[in-house]
Amino acid sequence: MAPERLERWLAGFGERHGDVSYDVRPMRFTASAEDGSRAEIDVPFGPLHDLTRDGLIAHVLAERRLGVLLVRRGGYGAGVFAGTRLVDSKVGSRHVQGTTKAGGWSQQRFARRRDNQAREAFAAATEVAVRILAPAHLDVLVCGGDRKAIDTVLEDPRLKDLRLLVHPPFLGVPDPKQKVLEQAGIDARAIRIEITDPD
Repeated sequence: MAPERLERWLAGFGERHGDVSYDVRPMRFTASAEDGSRAEIDVPFGPLHDLTRDGLIAHVLAERRLGVLLVRRGGYGAGVFAGTRLVDSKVGSRHVQGTTKAGGWSQQRFARRRDNQAREAFAAATEVAVRILAPAHLDVLVCGGDRKAIDTVLEDPRLKDLRLLVHPPFLGVPDPKQKVLEQAGIDARAIRIEITDPD
């Protein structure tokens, strides 16, 4: 759910389920209704400092400089969002050899070539992260794609400050193209609500 819809959703939750009480903690928000229904939200980009319903709404609506880093063997993308607006980005792709059924020396040669291609792809992704994300004065960084690939990129010493900004969610994405990167910016801001209905 888009952050802009949260206030209306919470009002509707009360209209559907009756009087609501709130348990607001720095990293978790719980709304409990009189009919036994419960809605739980992991505070995005927490911790939350104003431990109230209105504090949560203000927190999710705050405009942040959000970085998105997507890396897979076949491609990479880096973007900087100011609120909902993409202000800087770069996507790219690298060919990485598929697996082979051949055995023996041939299989080993393909495996070495594939590993070398993957290293080149991750190196290209690292350079893009250094150029796009490192100087962007980000408030938060959300990553996606392949976890090992992301870890490899963020190991670069030039990105050490970015590692401190990484927040969930970790986004599952196909090979990053421009549209994939733009959608990742939307998904990174989305509010995730876990609803429990009474038995």
